[in-house]
Amino acid sequence: MLWRCATSFLLVSAALLAWGRTRPHYGGTLRVEIAEDPWQRPGGIARRLVLDGLTRADASGATQPALAVDWNSENQNHRWQFKLRPGVHFQDGSPLTPIAVVASLNTACPSNCPWSAIHAVGGSVIFTGDEPMPNLPGLLAGDEYLIALTITSEGKPPEGVIGTGPFQVSGFLNGVLTLAANENCWAGRPFAGTIEIRAHRAVRDQWLDWSVGRTDIVEVPPEQMRQAQQQRLNIVSSPPVTLLAVQIAESGSLESPLLRQSMALGIDRSALSNVIFQKQGEVTASLLPANLTGYSFLFPVERDLAKAQQLRGGITPPLLTLAAPGDATMQLAAQRIALNLREGGFNVQVTGDATQHVDLTLREFRLEGNQPQAALESIAGDAGLNPPPPGQGDMALFQSESEILGRYTLIPLLYLPRAFAVSGRVRDLRLNPDGSPDLADASLLDTARGDSSRGDAP
Repeated sequence: MLWRCATSFLLVSAALLAWGRTRPHYGGTLRVEIAEDPWQRPGGIARRLVLDGLTRADASGATQPALAVDWNSENQNHRWQFKLRPGVHFQDGSPLTPIAVVASLNTACPSNCPWSAIHAVGGSVIFTGDEPMPNLPGLLAGDEYLIALTITSEGKPPEGVIGTGPFQVSGFLNGVLTLAANENCWAGRPFAGTIEIRAHRAVRDQWLDWSVGRTDIVEVPPEQMRQAQQQRLNIVSSPPVTLLAVQIAESGSLESPLLRQSMALGIDRSALSNVIFQKQGEVTASLLPANLTGYSFLFPVERDLAKAQQLRGGITPPLLTLAAPGDATMQLAAQRIALNLREGGFNVQVTGDATQHVDLTLREFRLEGNQPQAALESIAGDAGLNPPPPGQGDMALFQSESEILGRYTLIPLLYLPRAFAVSGRVRDLRLNPDGSPDLADASLLDTARGDSSRGDAP
């Protein structure tokens, strides 16, 4: 009997010790390396760490309260009222007020906004629109509408980015952006004490640093996921969230819709997927992925070179320019697309400079939630297109997308996942609906425990 008690005691002690080693801890420095700018819009990794929106998308992509605790619509979705969460402060101590929210949104969206006007009334922010805005709560969860302080209590513009998020900017030195935990965050203190983001790092250099323990989280591009798996990297990946598409100018040599349609039919999506992106993601001719709509198969993805040449009608436009901003993979993809188009009778050259006048641009668009209509409006807005008036139901969504695609100014090619390699010292890393890492809820295994609780807001 004594032996059994001793054995039970040892087993319980071992279990408690193991739990103590693996439970979330507060403190420590989480090190991240990325190839892009941490503040870029949309998708900069630092933006959602420092800034919050009026709403947010949860793990399933559904719209949830954030800086706004409640909202309601009137006048058939022409007017929306968002009630602000009380007691929230910016990281410099300034209170979050409706006036501050209006100033931030007017700065972020000076024109062509989903709304016509925005006003501060009492403890709420009022949006009004000339057209119905049924998807406004979902749109406001987007990266471009995050709330930043625009004027300090002294009446001056802030020197850096100041928000209400779980981390605040504490320094930038030698290409490393340092973020410190916001102890007074309305959503509770994050686990990591500090996040160091080393930007503009080539993926090869990221992986080298990861292999020798210099960093905790690095990017894994879709075309290198198989290689990462072969090297047994610990990978966290998302569903297809990044749309690769060609945007075509409607003016100049490609003013004719038939020429643009000819280009769309002349691109070999399958070869692009198989050769350049190593069969990752999904081939698509739809602006929205199959898992959001279920109807993407209705848009044909097969290349039809004969019909493409027929639509061109013997017209040979002058030399066209295809811009491919980004890394070497984007350049390779652009070269492949240009080859396809030359086979269809178009003379296309590739450039990495998107600042000059170009006829075509290879672009990436990222989903930020799982609400199809809001996602479609976001993609159209990011592309500078005016989406059709929103309707209700799957048929209305299909018709809206068909109308956009029928202009042949935005040619969907592939939907790609986002992935990251994570070191063994990182616990509970999950990805946001847009595929970016949710660093606010990640913790480190080898740090000393600080606070005894984490007070998340309801």
